[in-house]
Amino acid sequence: MDRTNTRSEGNRQVGIVASYDFTRREELGRWFPPDVEWTMTFTEEVPYRDNLELVSRLGRASLLTRPVRELVGRGAEAVAYLCTACTFVDGVAGERALREAMTAYGVRRALTTSGAAIDALRAVGARRVAVVHPYQEPVDQLLGRYLKDSGFDVVALTALGLDSVEDAYSVAEQQVVDAVVAGDHARADAVFVSCTALPTYDALPRLEARLGKPVVSANQATAWALLGAVGERARGAGQRLLEHRPTLGA
Repeated sequence: MDRTNTRSEGNRQVGIVASYDFTRREELGRWFPPDVEWTMTFTEEVPYRDNLELVSRLGRASLLTRPVRELVGRGAEAVAYLCTACTFVDGVAGERALREAMTAYGVRRALTTSGAAIDALRAVGARRVAVVHPYQEPVDQLLGRYLKDSGFDVVALTALGLDSVEDAYSVAEQQVVDAVVAGDHARADAVFVSCTALPTYDALPRLEARLGKPVVSANQATAWALLGAVGERARGAGQRLLEHRPTLGA
């Protein structure tokens, strides 16, 4: 199943592959300007017993073959794999391998949420990062390692304390706000809110005003990088990241 916004001739076209359980499409769309056509399609459902098995299965490049080729066939100039843990679970090399596979499937510019997050944190000048996430062990430690291997000092790694991975989509915006405020660290240059299941669009400017530092979220970083890949800008008042251009930009 895929979903497409209104098509207009001459618009830039981008594509998003989301994990089969993604439900934040409406919020994600708020970052996209109306003159950019964006199409979303989904991975196949995968069986799993725990958080690690879920993201490991979703991190297999073979799972992207059909949806990526479908998006390329629809004219997407750039495609992002919208899933954070699925794209950091195998480390820096694994994230790179996913992008290489997507390119082999015909994408001119391939991105992942984890790669976009690294680019976003660098864009806002972060070196020391506090992280808020919904994962269970050992996925949280894999996130910390991915960030460290990408050159960041992780000064705090705070879990939302959910009972299961499925609970992430029921998290309310205020829960995210409370977790970020509690999970911030005096030494952190920025806070990263990991996981595309979490609602953050309206929370980001509130948090940045309160904490006095950039707060980057997974969906925000993905939209920002994907739009930048075709020379466009993401929308979002009061969000510091959007003042910068992605290094992957056209």
